[in-house]
Amino acid sequence: MSNRILSEILNEPDAYFLLQEAQSILNREREKRVQFYNDITEQEKVEFINGEIIIHSPVKKKHNQASLLLAQLLNIYSVKHNLGFVGIEKIMITLTRNDYEPDICFFKKEKSSGFTENQTLFPAPDLVIEILSDSTEVRDRGVKFKDYQSHKIEEYWIIDPENQTLEQYHLKGGVYDLIFKSSQGLVTSFVVEGFQIPVLAIFDEAENLRTIVGF
Repeated sequence: MSNRILSEILNEPDAYFLLQEAQSILNREREKRVQFYNDITEQEKVEFINGEIIIHSPVKKKHNQASLLLAQLLNIYSVKHNLGFVGIEKIMITLTRNDYEPDICFFKKEKSSGFTENQTLFPAPDLVIEILSDSTEVRDRGVKFKDYQSHKIEEYWIIDPENQTLEQYHLKGGVYDLIFKSSQGLVTSFVVEGFQIPVLAIFDEAENLRTIVGF
């Protein structure tokens, strides 16, 4: 995709000027991003995407419930088996151009062992989980999907609390492959060693507790 776009630009007689203008835009964007880092606070969930500052709206209860239950499962399992660090809601990951605050993310121990207690910006995780909402679905399936893929984040889960489904994507040859999509059954992580849960445990408290007891 990127090579195709670049080829199209290079076929234009004014390619040099187009690339020069693009570089100028990216330079201004970089300055805006530095200001973004200076202005953000812990009170807001906010992201920097393609030069725009995105402030998130409050979420519905079903969104919060799914996020809480899944983060609970992942964190308890990760701590018990000493696998790494689980970030929720306002952990900001900083990629080449954009900054995101995924609903849930996981960093393997090899990466997270170097994190400090006062750290506020984090590298690309090994697993990212986004909980869909009306205001975020286009980005979760669009720019974020492409960005996570291009930065080689190995595993990406998309949770739909409305339909109580989970989509699991795994990076193969630099491209996300849809491995699993269902509202039932078991999902097994590629990144979090041994982490296997019923999809229902993300949406049902009783199933969530049964799953935790089985860890």
